[in-house]
Amino acid sequence: MGPGNVATSASDSVAGPGPDYARLAQRDPASVGALARSARADALDAWLNRLLPDTPGVALVAVGGLGRRECTPHGDLDLILVHAGVPRVDELAASLWYPVWDARMGLDHSTRTVAESLDAAHDDVKVALGLLDARHVAGDPALSAQLARAAVDQWRRTARRQLMRLRELVEERHAAHGELAYLLEGDLKEAAGGLRDVGVLRGIGVAGVADALPPQVRAAATRLLDVRDALHVSIGRRNDRLRAEERLQVAELLGLSDGDALLRRVGLDARTVAWSLTDAWRSVQRWHAAAVRNGDPRAREASSVRRPVARDVVAVDGEIVLARAAVGPHPDPSLSLRVAAAAAQHQMPIARATLEWLARFCPPLPTPWPPAARTALLTLLGAGTGLVTAWEACDRFGLTSAWLPQWTRLRGTPQHHPVHRFTLDRHLVQAAANASRWSREVARPDLLVLGALLHDVGKGLPGDHSEVGADLAREMAAAIGLPPADVDTIATLVRYHLVLPDTATRRDLDDPATINHVAKLVGDAGTLELLQMLARSDAAATGPGAWSAWKSKLIDDLCHRVRKVLGGGPLPEPTPPDPALLAGPLPVVQVADDWVALAARDRVGLLAAVAGCLATHKLEIVAAGSSTIGERAIIECAVNNRYGTPPDRELLAADLRRVGLDQLPLPRRLGNGGGKRPAGAEPRVIWGEATGATLLELRATDAPGLLYRVTSALAALGVDVRTARVSTLGADVVDAFYLVGDVDRDAVEAAVLAAV
Repeated sequence: MGPGNVATSASDSVAGPGPDYARLAQRDPASVGALARSARADALDAWLNRLLPDTPGVALVAVGGLGRRECTPHGDLDLILVHAGVPRVDELAASLWYPVWDARMGLDHSTRTVAESLDAAHDDVKVALGLLDARHVAGDPALSAQLARAAVDQWRRTARRQLMRLRELVEERHAAHGELAYLLEGDLKEAAGGLRDVGVLRGIGVAGVADALPPQVRAAATRLLDVRDALHVSIGRRNDRLRAEERLQVAELLGLSDGDALLRRVGLDARTVAWSLTDAWRSVQRWHAAAVRNGDPRAREASSVRRPVARDVVAVDGEIVLARAAVGPHPDPSLSLRVAAAAAQHQMPIARATLEWLARFCPPLPTPWPPAARTALLTLLGAGTGLVTAWEACDRFGLTSAWLPQWTRLRGTPQHHPVHRFTLDRHLVQAAANASRWSREVARPDLLVLGALLHDVGKGLPGDHSEVGADLAREMAAAIGLPPADVDTIATLVRYHLVLPDTATRRDLDDPATINHVAKLVGDAGTLELLQMLARSDAAATGPGAWSAWKSKLIDDLCHRVRKVLGGGPLPEPTPPDPALLAGPLPVVQVADDWVALAARDRVGLLAAVAGCLATHKLEIVAAGSSTIGERAIIECAVNNRYGTPPDRELLAADLRRVGLDQLPLPRRLGNGGGKRPAGAEPRVIWGEATGATLLELRATDAPGLLYRVTSALAALGVDVRTARVSTLGADVVDAFYLVGDVDRDAVEAAVLAAV
């Protein structure tokens, strides 16, 4: 039968791959896993075989998921109809493609000769990479084999050029999709560390440049494929982005306890893939450099020189490896730490073979640690940016958990607060790396970097993470072998690492009670300077929303005042406002892109009016302070535009002047908050005492106009607000109001909660 007389039955066209295939897309654990993927491939192969008539010189070749027999429940088909120049091949192709479309399956197809396929691969690295997965499905197997062999041969011959272009595309994709390991809603395929990167590793391996798919990468890829299967069957369609609302169903299909266990598994597997890809690119780079050196004997000799960088550690060809004398039957327990420290200090990668040897043969550390191990850890933590890369490499091979057994619980733990950009373990390592930047600002930089590494070690356990973490940090510091006094300092840093930022942004720094309370907690000036730099390191590791010039100024002011008290001196005088706000006729207005100030005659409701004015200009108040000097009230606010564009300064200044004169009417919509309370934990009101005032602290989910509604509620009750401190962190706010005069706490609390 010729290609113009195609024998495709109507039942094949309508039925699609059949009931077995459809059953493997149902929401059932049996639809997830390697066996299910293989069964789907079998069903598709059988169906496609029925669709293609027996025609000489024609073969149907699968690439992509079907080519690898990794078929997801709702994946597309990537098919090539390969022919040897047979006539009327387009009609034959149409008889294949239309039944696929009729079955409502996604299809990426082409009809080409072997030569045409190779030409396309030569010009497009994506096509070339895809052809490496080519697998015979139906028709002439010799033609399929010819294409597969030629594609691999061409890839190896052109790999030097193709891999350079492929790396550019990978970097562009990573920039667009982010790192899967640290995303709460990442793309399992396209993000860095995802399934697309596994295909890149496969291509590097086929080129013969490196063993790019070791067992741990293959295992990680299999688990990521399982997650993708579960996601598809859970939502009943193709979608590779794992969203928050789908986590629990996916976790259940995979037999995991909850969505966090799923995120942790995905994150750790993605980090395995991402690290392996980085290591593979280094192999590609060395491969390119070796080709250049082939004509230069001196360059070849220089690349093979073993340069000592530390005891038992040498550098060879841009990598850290073990000295020959260090490889023996009884290695030093501190060897892995010393290798990591040398790599971090010299900002050089550790060779994979060295990491594998250390993971297999390096003995566990005794308790307490020997001095060499303790020195190596502190050197590693103080290495700055080199720490992150060295720690991640050691973590991929289980060395970090061997050093610190408690680290196993922290690895890959997700942090759901939107202000956090990293998992818990990565945040701690980044905080330690950041802390090294301020090592010259403290007398004990060793305690600063160690405190930064351990400051959140209590997260994920019942209770206040600072209190729980202090006990854990004490245990870990003692095991490391620190002297008792240093162990106490580490525990203090962990217990009180939030005291400075919380107090600075939520309390009146002119109140003596505030300063004396912090001084009592801190105890001495050395601990204060450590906590100050730890606050900076922690915020910088958290994300851009956790730090600002305003917050930095407040913490520095708080530390200045506490330092005076710890030194036995009197409390400093209150920091005076800008002299321009204290002089001249009222009102006085100052406006910048991220900061506004108003001096006006004091009255009940002035703070509410300022908050309402800023809300109408689509400005979010991220920090605010108010104070009263005589009859002059001064309100200063750090602001952020909700839509990223700076405000119209002249219009904003004019409206603030009208606020100062009590002449600005505000729209009613600001008072209702949209009618629906934002999602999240229930708001709380916490009462406290201050010097000459009653402290009201509101903890709630942020929403447009929230500060306006709360301060309006206070004004409606006639409550006088002496000072306000507003702190916004991601989606949460902690607003503190110092109320003067008699306060009916029940009535005020009810009004404030009703306004949220």
